[in-house]
This record gives sequence, structure tokens and C-alpha cells, in this order.
Amino acid sequence: MQAVLKRSHLFARTSLLLCCAVLAPVTGGQVKPPLARQRLIATAQEIMKAARYCALITLDSNGRVHARTMDPFPPEENMVVWLATNPKSRKVAEIRRHNHVTLYYFVRDDQAYVTISGRARIVRGGAEKARHWKDEWKDFYPDRNYRLIAVTPERLELISVKQGIIGDSITWTPPAVKFRNRKARH
Repeated sequence: MQAVLKRSHLFARTSLLLCCAVLAPVTGGQVKPPLARQRLIATAQEIMKAARYCALITLDSNGRVHARTMDPFPPEENMVVWLATNPKSRKVAEIRRHNHVTLYYFVRDDQAYVTISGRARIVRGGAEKARHWKDEWKDFYPDRNYRLIAVTPERLELISVKQGIIGDSITWTPPAVKFRNRKARH
């Protein structure tokens, strides 16, 4: 009985290894090199613009996650994302307590998403506020009393089936870009 179990286990392991070998992305007998950073960033920018809306995810004082739909500006060249909110909203208080946030963009028809993990900063006014205004916000901020949220990325992950950018065949880990810890220029 043990011999049968050992052979069955060996067969299962061998089959799994063969399946993984067949599914592994190869080029000329070698594992595919990682996708170029600039291609990933450019594809992420396309997805973010196509999505129009994103989810802003924060942590409250009890460590609970909160997500809400936001109307962001398109990402800047350095991938900083600007959003606006009511100065009395929960998200402002949550960001002041814990400024690590996540932005999530999704485009269903393209089977694509972008996740940005980064640091958020609340901006009260000045030139940035004058630069970041959308006329469709008039009903939300009739007196233009709003705060800007600037999200500086630390890590970006994405999947774009349409562009052939998919996750690891075994772990499903998506391609990622890490950004240097840098002072945001806001």
C-alpha cells in the first residue's frame, strides 16, 4: 500500500512540475526577462486614464481598511496622483494619522488593473490647488472649499491582458515597479 502511495505521490509531483514547465514563459529556451520599467509605467498610465475613477484605500485609527471611489487627475510624469476631497471627510483624518494609502484602478473590458501603494499628503491651497480643479466638481465644492490629496508612489503593480502583461504563472504575482524613496515635489 505504501509503495502505491509513494508512486502516486511521485506521479503527482512529476505531473505538476511538467505542467509548470509547459506554462512557464520562455523565449529561446530561457525564462523571459522582466518587462522594462518604462513599458510598465506607460501601460499603467494608459490604464489609469482609461479607468477614469479609482478607489482610495486608507486605514482608520482601529486599523480597519476603508475604500471609496475617487475622481483623480491623470497621473503626472513621476506618477504622482492628485485627488480632491471635503476637508472634513474621514479620509483626511485617516491620512493625517497614517499616510500610507493604496489607489486601485480597474478597466473591465481590457482585463487590466493598476495598484499604487504610496504616501499621501494633504494640501490646503496654493498653486497646486489652483492647478487641480475640475468644473464638474462645482456641485460638490460650490465655494471651492476642498483639500487636495497628493499620492506619491512607492510601488506600482499591474496586469493588462490586452498588453500581454500578466502575473507569474504559479504565484500570480503581478509585474511591479518600485519607486525610490523621494521627497514629493508638491
